[in-house]
Amino acid sequence: MELILLLLIAYLLGSIPSGLWVGKLFYNTDIREHGSGNLGGTNTFRILGKKAGLAVTLLDILKGTAAVLLVLLPIFANVNINPLILGVLAVIGHMYPVFARFKGGKAVATSGGVLLGYNWPVFVIVFITFFIVLKLTKMVSLSSMIVAVVGFLYSILHYFRTGDFYLIILIGLFGSFIFYRHRANIGRIKAGTEPKVKWL
Repeated sequence: MELILLLLIAYLLGSIPSGLWVGKLFYNTDIREHGSGNLGGTNTFRILGKKAGLAVTLLDILKGTAAVLLVLLPIFANVNINPLILGVLAVIGHMYPVFARFKGGKAVATSGGVLLGYNWPVFVIVFITFFIVLKLTKMVSLSSMIVAVVGFLYSILHYFRTGDFYLIILIGLFGSFIFYRHRANIGRIKAGTEPKVKWL
């Protein structure tokens, strides 16, 4: 019973539609009706500005971190589960949130939050890489996909030092999510029509 509850909470944490709730509560705006229609931080930056964008991105990161750390709660002390499974459920919840008709974000920020909770050094690496690429290209989508590749390469090097094969699987899975959710962006990048950020 505790295992089922733990899995459900992880998914529900990921399902919290930060962009939707911040937009409606503080800006009286449903960001699904504007821009790309996406609930993630990028569309929030585009529609509601820096303050809202930062808030939504931070909240989306924390969803993933909180899911991984659920195993530390005393109520789940007897549940034997790899915390990365909870992280995957949170990311699935972020992409397909029950609280927003199963139409959510593109998995980037929440995936990063899972890494923050499980292995903070890799989070720092991908975080820095993301902003370097974003500064150079002005494209969030391209930065996200490059970060997925960098994170996967790091996980392989990390495996040879620690034997942590689970991290390779996790980042490989998250990378697959990210590339899949950015299918339309890849087409626009190839065509040279991908929107560029103006706030950096």
